[in-house]
Amino acid sequence: MFRSLSLWIGLSLSSILVVPAVAQPAPLPLPPARSATAPTIAQDDRLIRAFGGQEGLRAMTADFMRRVLADQRIAIFFVGFDHAKIEGHLYNQFCQILNGGCVYTGRDMNIHAHMGITEADFYALVEDLQAAMTAHKVPNWAQNKLLAVLAPQARDVIAVPSKPLEPQN
Repeated sequence: MFRSLSLWIGLSLSSILVVPAVAQPAPLPLPPARSATAPTIAQDDRLIRAFGGQEGLRAMTADFMRRVLADQRIAIFFVGFDHAKIEGHLYNQFCQILNGGCVYTGRDMNIHAHMGITEADFYALVEDLQAAMTAHKVPNWAQNKLLAVLAPQARDVIAVPSKPLEPQN
């Protein structure tokens, strides 16, 4: 009788207790929010003019954002984020770098460290940027100046190195 009473109590309690089947891991903490400053690399307006001034830079940045969101290799990283806000930060960062009269007030690039971005992902984004600049007829010398400033950000953005390609036999 004691066994049947214990079994009955056990079954009764299990019907009212809700126990998750799988414990959910705690979300990864975001890196500390630090505002960043983008270096200004131009001493005059030659670079910003090469991008078509602020208007041309704005159009190129919008095109870049469209390309990134359409790029199946990296679009997943932008799901759930405010695309207009990201585009605005990109524009301000590029504009400040090019001495276009803007101020970048976004976060430091280490904000991306928790996202699992690989080298391949980073370079896919760079390809999209180069395609947008080329489509907007930004001269190669001006593209290279901007890319040279942005390239060191890879250290803060890339969390997972890409695997080397296996030789094909």
